[in-house]
Amino acid sequence: MKKKDITFLRVTHLRGPNIWTYRPVIEAWLDIGAFEQHPSNTLPGFVDRLVAWLPGLAVHRCGVGEPGGFIQRLNEGTWIGHVLEHVVLELQNLAGMRTGFGKTRQTAEGSGIYKMAFRTRNEQVGRAALEAGRELVLSAVEDRPYDLAATVERLTDMVDSLCLGPSTACIVDAATDRRIPSIRLNEGNLVQLGYGARQRRIWTAETDRTSAIAESISSDKDLTKSLLASCGVPVPQGRIVDSAEDAWEAAEDVGLPVVVKPVDGNHGRGVSLDLSRREDIEAAYALALEHGSEVIVERFIRGNEHRLLVVGNKVVAVARGEEAWVTGDGKSTILELIDSQLNTDPRRGLTEEFPLNKIIVANDAAIQLDLTRQGFTPDSVPAAGKRVLIQRNGNVAFDCTDELHPELAEVVALAARVVGLDIAGVDLVAEDISRPLSGQDAAVVEVNAGPGLLMHLKPAQGQPRPVGVAIVDHLFSPSDSGRVPLIGVTGRQGTTQIARLIAWLVRLSGRHVGLACNDGLFLDRRQVDRRNGVNFESGQRLLMNRNVDAAVFEHSGESILREGLPYDRCTIGVVTDVSGFESLGEFYIDDADKLVNVLRTQIDVILPDGFAVLNAADATVAELAPLCDGAVIFYGLSETLPAIVAHRAAGGRAVFARDGRVFLATGAEEERLDELAMLPAPDTGTLQAENILAAVGAAWALEMSPDLIGAGIETFEAEQTAARARAH
Repeated sequence: MKKKDITFLRVTHLRGPNIWTYRPVIEAWLDIGAFEQHPSNTLPGFVDRLVAWLPGLAVHRCGVGEPGGFIQRLNEGTWIGHVLEHVVLELQNLAGMRTGFGKTRQTAEGSGIYKMAFRTRNEQVGRAALEAGRELVLSAVEDRPYDLAATVERLTDMVDSLCLGPSTACIVDAATDRRIPSIRLNEGNLVQLGYGARQRRIWTAETDRTSAIAESISSDKDLTKSLLASCGVPVPQGRIVDSAEDAWEAAEDVGLPVVVKPVDGNHGRGVSLDLSRREDIEAAYALALEHGSEVIVERFIRGNEHRLLVVGNKVVAVARGEEAWVTGDGKSTILELIDSQLNTDPRRGLTEEFPLNKIIVANDAAIQLDLTRQGFTPDSVPAAGKRVLIQRNGNVAFDCTDELHPELAEVVALAARVVGLDIAGVDLVAEDISRPLSGQDAAVVEVNAGPGLLMHLKPAQGQPRPVGVAIVDHLFSPSDSGRVPLIGVTGRQGTTQIARLIAWLVRLSGRHVGLACNDGLFLDRRQVDRRNGVNFESGQRLLMNRNVDAAVFEHSGESILREGLPYDRCTIGVVTDVSGFESLGEFYIDDADKLVNVLRTQIDVILPDGFAVLNAADATVAELAPLCDGAVIFYGLSETLPAIVAHRAAGGRAVFARDGRVFLATGAEEERLDELAMLPAPDTGTLQAENILAAVGAAWALEMSPDLIGAGIETFEAEQTAARARAH
């Protein structure tokens, strides 16, 4: 007798568009054992325990289509595989990785075997959530304890370490909203936006337009000041010093009070402000030297610290810094006051999701120096009502973008241009950024490459700013999708030859073309890998290649089921036939209808301005036409095929043969490919007539001229002979 259990038979990460959705998912095959006879409403106390642990399930819509839909399904009775799907999604949400898509389908009536798919943004997190979800569901069934907090903490740690950081993620999300594709290039925050020759790259808030020279300049604060001053940007007077004694001399030269900071530091580390006493300046010199190679002393500018984000010569966000103070009660130490008055602020935390950092005095020498200057130690007990300054900088998280005066915006944008940064975080000290420079003591104190974006995305106070959108708009013009023409060829009959023929025609049109097919991986005429190229990895290699102006991919039903497509959308999708489901039995594909659901993936991903090129002789293929978001071109050896006749009657496009010649038709209008000799008779040559028609249809969709298409077909076999010779 089967027991009530959930067994994972197979877990697969589908990294691209697949039979379930456009996005990467994890597909798990489940054997639910005796649960097949025990839906959720027959399990005593199960629903109540599950919802008590995961109250967020109450907003899951499920098939009902409204919040609470899933709870309704639980109470009416649903199967445990479907329950697991929603639990896994909710665990990912609780861990900070928002996902919403999931589906669960039975493989055969009464079998107890289900396929479950759920959206995940990271394979490792998704797999961990799947295992944790199984344990949670079984604990709820068996009424035993489950440590949900520990599970969420573990998953959250995985999300923090494995997923894109919030700064990078906001840029990728903005690109996705514009339908610009993305590929993560490493385990960190290096991301490619767009494909092939149209790609751009980001690394957090640095781009492939961020020059190494500009970054080096920005890291040298003295050089930055010199360049800014020469171009009329106000900067504080100061110089590099080489000893504590020299720091005091420099302070006397520029006038007290002063700032002491490392020349090449970052994130405010080692910076001491508003110093007037010699002993404080000498102590600050030692601190600054710990965080940089050299130390600079500058005149202290009174006012508020501001971080202005410049993207493409325009200020897009401004955050103001605020000092952190505590007020004595006559009983508590400064450390206790910090914990009770500052660190209890829900906006403070130790991770990036918090706009303000928790203040840990033991880890911050600058705080300790400031306390010493005020005559305190961390264990001092200030008198009741006595205000103590704890932190001068590090709290730049209060949005004030709308207050910025246009003159200050121009000066700050100029500072970024002088350094040469396309994206810069400019630190400006000013009393009031709503006023022009005249009448106030304001200065640019730093220009930073790779600025943090979190303060603008999640300010401690004020309005979040769409900085990711600004960066994407800086990298891509409004009409630029970052895409190159992509052509996918799917089916069993002649797909390799069709893919190679299309690639040859595209190359003749003047593009550098990549090809991934059964014969291997090709760049133009060069074979770079002899292994079978019908896989996700080969496809991604083409998409990452900056020389590729267009790419052609051969896909099989098996590759779609195992990995998904290597691209998110394509320009043209060719489907030759629906046959061979018998070879896909291991995937529970046991009839033609199920195979159609696999192969339609190629049609589902065609862009609205793209084309489906469909074999009119296969009635099942022809029925895929309404699923295409773009236009349709039918091809076939006879113009009398029903799909071609109906399509032409509606003004559609078709490629067909008549008397051994190839014709392009749009509605009633026809054009013959005169550059192409007669089509080969069946089984008389290596180049098959139907394959030629499919390739002609794809080339026509790419707006290649009929003469060029005809000439390309004529020269293809000679090119293949030469390619075989080169290979040997």
